[in-house]
Amino acid sequence: MQKIGPYQLKNYLFLAPMVGISDKPFREICEQNGAGLTISEMLTCNSELWSSKRNHLKKARPSIKGPQVVQIAGSEPKMLSKAAQLNEQSGADAIDINMGCPAKKVLKKAAGSALLRDLKLVESILRSVVKSVSIPVTLKIRTGWSPEKRNGVEVAKLAQDCGIRLLTVHGRTKECRFKGQAEYDTIAQIKQSTEIPVIANGDINSPQKGKEVLDHTKADGLMIGRAALGNPWVFDKTYHYLVTGLLKPEPSILMKKKIIESHLKKIHSFYGETKGVWYARKHIIGYLKDMPNSRKFLKIFNQQEEKSAQLDLLRLYLENLAENDGAMAA
Repeated sequence: MQKIGPYQLKNYLFLAPMVGISDKPFREICEQNGAGLTISEMLTCNSELWSSKRNHLKKARPSIKGPQVVQIAGSEPKMLSKAAQLNEQSGADAIDINMGCPAKKVLKKAAGSALLRDLKLVESILRSVVKSVSIPVTLKIRTGWSPEKRNGVEVAKLAQDCGIRLLTVHGRTKECRFKGQAEYDTIAQIKQSTEIPVIANGDINSPQKGKEVLDHTKADGLMIGRAALGNPWVFDKTYHYLVTGLLKPEPSILMKKKIIESHLKKIHSFYGETKGVWYARKHIIGYLKDMPNSRKFLKIFNQQEEKSAQLDLLRLYLENLAENDGAMAA
């Protein structure tokens, strides 16, 4: 599976739409490092709230070769349909509906994975949104409401009947949130029970794990989320392993330096001086957490209040690591 509707994808590895993580800079970095599709951060279907700075930034279109996919969330069919229409008008190539988020603030609005409890409402939403736009509509769900009520197969069949073009399934229920281990048996059952492409999601943190999940579920692709934070090359490494059966070496320090610097500059440019410095911190922590003396470095890095200071410190740290790495190799 390397297409969504009319759109050709370079591969079947997707970046998950993580709130606060999958912004324009990160989507661009992941696409450059092997992701076949990236999806926007979850956007409320209440278009009256889109004028806020945060929602305005969520709607920013990344400079990527793949289709522009906007994920919307809500529980009111008419509002979701209007949101889909407005996003299509502003250039979205596809709409993804969120019925998988387990965050409390989303559940309080009866949205996200809370919807899995009400199949009549699910059907109403899906039919309304699909009918309202001419672009492909995709859906993300969990395996069910709770471990005792895994109704993912039923939801998947309903989604197919409603015209959903692709389904992503996270291997946990709403009640599981992110606790415990993802299970893939339900995803395998969903794949066997439907004809639309199915993407497996949950705990995919290495090329080997990716192959294990694909082999078990027979899914058409994989969605990688938290494992990509500070590790965007996981897409390139995973695809290489799936195609060749060989593990690609970890990027060198100099290669990582190029990627991390590029990402830092994108963050600074996108968010500006103040917020750019703030948002950079969590990503740099992700990149450096397992590198030598990173705790000491990050303590200093996180005290910086200027973009140039962050960039200069990062360059010096990574250049020193590269020199030490080269000396050890010699």
